[in-house]
Amino acid sequence: MSTSSTSTSAPPPAAARTGPAPAKRRVNRPLALLLACALLGLAVLASLAIGSREIPLGTVLRALTDGSGGSQDVLVVRELRIPRTLLGIVVGAALGLSGALMQALTRNPLADPGLLGVNSGAAAAMVTALAVFGLTSRLQLVWASMLGAAVVSVAVYLLGATGRGGATPVRLALAGTAISAALYAYTSAQVLLDTTTFDRFRFWQVGSLAGHDMTTFWQMLPFFAVGILLALTQSRALNALALGEDSGRALGANVTRTRVLTALAVTLLCGAATATAGPIAFVGLAVPHVVRALTGPDQRWVLPLSCVVAPALLLFGDVLGRIVVRPGELEVSIVTAVLGAPVLVALVRRRRLAQL
Repeated sequence: MSTSSTSTSAPPPAAARTGPAPAKRRVNRPLALLLACALLGLAVLASLAIGSREIPLGTVLRALTDGSGGSQDVLVVRELRIPRTLLGIVVGAALGLSGALMQALTRNPLADPGLLGVNSGAAAAMVTALAVFGLTSRLQLVWASMLGAAVVSVAVYLLGATGRGGATPVRLALAGTAISAALYAYTSAQVLLDTTTFDRFRFWQVGSLAGHDMTTFWQMLPFFAVGILLALTQSRALNALALGEDSGRALGANVTRTRVLTALAVTLLCGAATATAGPIAFVGLAVPHVVRALTGPDQRWVLPLSCVVAPALLLFGDVLGRIVVRPGELEVSIVTAVLGAPVLVALVRRRRLAQL
């Protein structure tokens, strides 16, 4: 008797299965955002309480809650550490967001905010303001750097948009690299020919959160606020473009508008951060990778988490720089470079980077 009609067929081998692979397990995203906020709060408290000068925690809390005059320790917290901490929050958020935007826009996992020439434009404008116009005010130099970053970003976009195909990510990256090389040569020539300009420029070039007051913070806050809001509104469009331009258009995304608005957000964020604190490396590169490894490539979560994790990393790096060489201080850009270089090496050596 034939049993073919009642026999149970064996399951197909794994190679023959055509169903989708199970999704990689991610952490709970709301919980991750909540923990990131708690980490940022801890970093803020550490930035206010820890420094080259020993100040009790009670004095720090009194400086935050009591508006009247106080001891010298209270003045140190109010006049030096509060502006430094607030700048660390907005600069870190700007670097983290601009790095995530650049990696999503260019589809390059190793892209950083300097890819559009923003850092080079800010540096060239700083040198020009010092050597040509003789500007010495810190606030004037910040505005000059911001203007240089904006002008170069526009020039990169116009150069990348020429020719057939428009401003593709590859064209933008190549245009940014070319203009950055030219501006680097100009900046180097200026500082080598003028020792006075070199002495003033080197302090900005190192990259530090120190030396600013609340005036600088309030002057630059509108640029940070507009850039952050603009960046967060592009999350859905960037998710659509991640599927390809044709698929993105089919899903209703305006490719040209998304590129322009994303580039504008990067210009505002990275330009303001670089003009205020100088070039700070690796924060915009490393933080988006860490966030994507936890939550996946969804920009609706990558952008907000990068906005919170990056300032926490920057503030902790700034605090570490105050401790390791007491009673002096180590600039935060040096700390982030030491911490970020191994991250970059690990990213390059990985066979598969976090999905974009």
